[in-house]
Amino acid sequence: MAIHKDNIRNITITGHASKGKTTLCEAMLNLAGATDRMGKIADGNTVCDFDSEEKKRKIGINSAVASTTYKGKTINFVDTPGLFDFAMGAAEGVRAADTAIIVVSARSGLAVGAEKAFKNAGSRGLARIFVTTKMDDERADFYKSFNAIAAKFGTQACPVVIPVIAGGKVCSYYNMVEDKAYEYNNGAKKEVTPSPDDMPRFDAIKAVFAEAVASTDEELMEKYFEGEELSKEDKIKGLKIGIADGSIIPVFALSGATGVACDMLLDFIADVCPSPSSEYAIDSNGEPVELTADENGPLAAVCFKTVADPFIGKLSYFKVVSGKITPSTPAFNASTGKEERMGKIVKMFGAKQIDVSELSAGDIGAVTKLSGFSTGDTLCSPDNVVKLDGVNIPVSTYKMAINAVKKGEEEKIASGLIRLSEEDPSLAFAMNNETKQQVISGLGEQQLEIAVSRLKDKFGVDAKLSVPKVAYRETITRKVSAQGRHKKQSGGHGQFGDVFIEFEPFDTEKLVFAERVVGGSVPKNFFPAVEKGLNECMEKGVLAGYPMVGVKATLYDGSYHPVDSSEMSFKMAASLAFKEGITNAMPVLLEPIVTLKAIVNDDAMGDVIGDINRRRGRVLGMTPNSDGTQEIIAEVPDAEMTTFSTSMRQITQGRGSFTTEFARYDRAPEHIAQKVISESNL
Repeated sequence: MAIHKDNIRNITITGHASKGKTTLCEAMLNLAGATDRMGKIADGNTVCDFDSEEKKRKIGINSAVASTTYKGKTINFVDTPGLFDFAMGAAEGVRAADTAIIVVSARSGLAVGAEKAFKNAGSRGLARIFVTTKMDDERADFYKSFNAIAAKFGTQACPVVIPVIAGGKVCSYYNMVEDKAYEYNNGAKKEVTPSPDDMPRFDAIKAVFAEAVASTDEELMEKYFEGEELSKEDKIKGLKIGIADGSIIPVFALSGATGVACDMLLDFIADVCPSPSSEYAIDSNGEPVELTADENGPLAAVCFKTVADPFIGKLSYFKVVSGKITPSTPAFNASTGKEERMGKIVKMFGAKQIDVSELSAGDIGAVTKLSGFSTGDTLCSPDNVVKLDGVNIPVSTYKMAINAVKKGEEEKIASGLIRLSEEDPSLAFAMNNETKQQVISGLGEQQLEIAVSRLKDKFGVDAKLSVPKVAYRETITRKVSAQGRHKKQSGGHGQFGDVFIEFEPFDTEKLVFAERVVGGSVPKNFFPAVEKGLNECMEKGVLAGYPMVGVKATLYDGSYHPVDSSEMSFKMAASLAFKEGITNAMPVLLEPIVTLKAIVNDDAMGDVIGDINRRRGRVLGMTPNSDGTQEIIAEVPDAEMTTFSTSMRQITQGRGSFTTEFARYDRAPEHIAQKVISESNL
C-alpha cells in the first residue's frame, strides 16, 4: 500500500563521533514501539550497529537505515558514523534525508563533527535540529552547549525542550511547544509545575522561542506584538515554516541512554519536521526539470547506498523522489543507459529486510540484486530519462600499499577491494604499474585497517599494509658520447654490431632518438634496432633502477659486418653504449612533486604551513575564502605526503581538507637520492 509523502519523515542522525547518535536512534525506535527494549553499543545489540566490525570496535562505521511508524507517520532513520574516516556514511545520510538531527554532547559541548554536519546538511537544504544529549551525566551543561551553538550558528538556534535544574540536577524538562514541564521517573512521565527558582532564565528563553516562531509568519507576528499568547497550533505552524526555510534551528535537551525526553523529539519529528519535497533533475537534453514527490509522477529514485556482500548479494538503497518502485518497474539506470529486471523490494530495519510491495514517492527502501547500480546512480523510466544529484563522495587522501600475506593471492585482493569499494566509494583501489604495487586509498588509517579486516572476513584473503613506494625517475645532466661494440663468434654466423651514440639532456618524457650517420657506417635498416635497444634501457636507469626521462640519443657513427651483423647485434650494441654513456653523463634522481591545495581554518594556518615546510614543501600562495577559511597552495615532494592526511586532521581538529595533483619531477636532494639508491639493491 502506498504511503502518502505527507506522512513520511526522512531523518539522518549525524554529528561528531561518540556523542550518542546510535543510542538516540535506539531510544526513539524503542519509544515508537519498533523494539521491545533498547540495545546498547557496549553489548553489540543495537539496531543500527550490526556490522561485525562495528560490534568488535564499538564504533559506527556504516550508515544504517531503520524504518518505523509513529503517530501515523512513517519515519526512516538514517544513523550515520561520526568518525571522519567514515564520512561516506554521513554523505549517504545527508543525501537520503529531509531533516538532519545533529547530536551534541551536553557534557563535552559543540564538536567539530557537529559543525561539519551542520554545513553538509545546509548545503543540501535540509531542515536542521540540534540535540544536546547525555543530560543524565552529572557533568552535563545544556546552557553552555546551547550558547556555543548560538555563538557558532547565530540567532536561528531556538530552544524547544530545555532542562529544569534543581540542586544542580535535572529534575524535569520544559516543552516550549506545549508550554508544559514533564518529569520522568523509571519510564513514567508526568506533568509537573516547576518552581520559579529552578528556572532563572526561563522568561528570557521563552521570549526567544516566541519571537522566533512569530517572526516566520505575518499573522503570528501580529498576534505576538498584540500581546496574545501563541497557541500550540500557532507554534507548530511557525516551527514548520521556520525549520523548512532554515530561519529556525530547534534545540532539544534529552538523554538518549535513558530515553528521557526523547518522546518530545519524536513528537516534534512527526508533527513539525518536513515531508519530502520536490527536487530538480537533469533530463536527456541536459535541461533542469522539477520533480515533485508524487507517486503518480514519472519515476526517479537515487541510489544513496550500496551493500555488496558475498553471501546476501547486492543491496541497493533508494530514496524515491518521484513515482514509485514496484516489482513490475523496469530498473533503468540513467547513468549506464541499461535496464535490469527489478529485484525484491524491501524496507530496512538495520540488518533486517522487510518485504514490501512498493516504494512510493518520498520513501526510502532497498532493492536486491541490481548488479548494474552503483551509489549515486538514478533509477528512472526508460521513457523519461532523468538524472538526480548523486552522493557527494569524500575525496580519498590517505594511501597505502596493500600486500598479500600469501604469494599468489593478489587477484583475490583486487577482486575483494573492488567489491568493498562498491559499498564505500570513498575507498579506492588501483594497481601502480610503475612501482608494481597494489595501492588502496581512503579517508584515514582506520578505514584502511577495517578494509583489510573485511578482506579476511568476507573474502578469505590475508593482507597487510605498508608505505607505498614512490615512483622516482632518473635523468642525465651533461652531454656525453659512448661506443657500444657487440661482437660474438661461436661457430657459423657470428654477431657484430658497433655504434657511437651521443647522449644529452632534453626536455622530454620519452627518449628522443635521432641519427646523423654518414657514409653508411651503420645501414638504415639497423636504426630501428638501435632505437629499440635504447628504449628498453630507458625503462631501468643506472642509479636505482627507475625509468629514465629527459634523454636525447643521437646515433652518429658505427660499423657493421656484411654477414655477422643483425638487428639483435645492433640492439645489444645500443644497450652497451647506453650503460656506458648514461653512467658518465652525471645521472641524477628525480622525485615527483605534487601541487597541494589545503583548506584550513585561520587559527591552524601557521601550523599547517610549518608542517608543509618540514616536508620540504614550498608555499606558493594563500587565498581567503568567504567562509573564513584560507586556501593554501603549495608544492610538496610526493615522498613526504604519506602522513600529511593524519597531520592535517590533528592540526585542524578535522576542520581542514586538501587535494593533491601531480605537478612535475624535480631533482631530489643529495641525501634523499643517496638513501633511495642505497635501498634499491642494484
